[in-house]
Amino acid sequence: MCGTCGCSNPLIRAQPVSVGRIALDLSFDGPADDQPDDRHARLERAVLDKNTRLAAQNRHAFEAAGLLAINFMSSPGSGKTTLLERTIERLAARRPDPLAVFVIQGDQATDNDAARVRRAGARAVQINTGQGCHLDAAMVERAARALSPPPRSLLAIENVGNLVCPAMFDLGERYRVTVISVTEGDDKPLKYPHMFRSSDLVIINKLDLLEHCDFDLDVCRRNILAMNPRAEILIVSARRGDGMDAWLAWLERELSRQERSEARP
Repeated sequence: MCGTCGCSNPLIRAQPVSVGRIALDLSFDGPADDQPDDRHARLERAVLDKNTRLAAQNRHAFEAAGLLAINFMSSPGSGKTTLLERTIERLAARRPDPLAVFVIQGDQATDNDAARVRRAGARAVQINTGQGCHLDAAMVERAARALSPPPRSLLAIENVGNLVCPAMFDLGERYRVTVISVTEGDDKPLKYPHMFRSSDLVIINKLDLLEHCDFDLDVCRRNILAMNPRAEILIVSARRGDGMDAWLAWLERELSRQERSEARP
């Protein structure tokens, strides 16, 4: 868990987290005679254990409701909101079967990105985490209840921009999609191994800027697969449209796979 930003430090009282008008108090009250290191370790275990239980409940609820839940993770500025906007627009235009997208938007402050995906045509709930640098299963459960998506919808969870803590918190998602961009280093998978090891799909975004960046696609691919040989990799430009057909085909495949799974007795 994060030891630098304070989101897991029992000696720092975190600001309340807001999900719409819902407030969650993340402060920790342990025994007064605990040493700081002991209390920190106890908090980490308690938080992760509780989150794992809630994530399992979320996963069961999402699957029972026929929702495809995807946790989108990245560093700030990777373009994952633009990717979501283009995805929402293209899925809405899908014929003869348009697909509704519902978005849980995580940021420390503002509702700027939630406003963007609403303009693109999706319903969205903004979660502002204050000092916290990641979403957790309890936040996602409350936001999903507020959204109340119908069966056979895509539930897109756009996590706080951070390649460290979000990797450690299961939200109940079916898939984890990590978005990086060519404006970042091609060694990013080596620097943040846990994020890439936990990913089902890695999207390399901003292909339209490749010629202006010192970024080697082949090196990045090798680094991703060195961390996670099972990871699928797509290369896109969400802004220009390159690779979006492949991304939509990936979503179609996983939606069909989920529907076949639900149809089994």
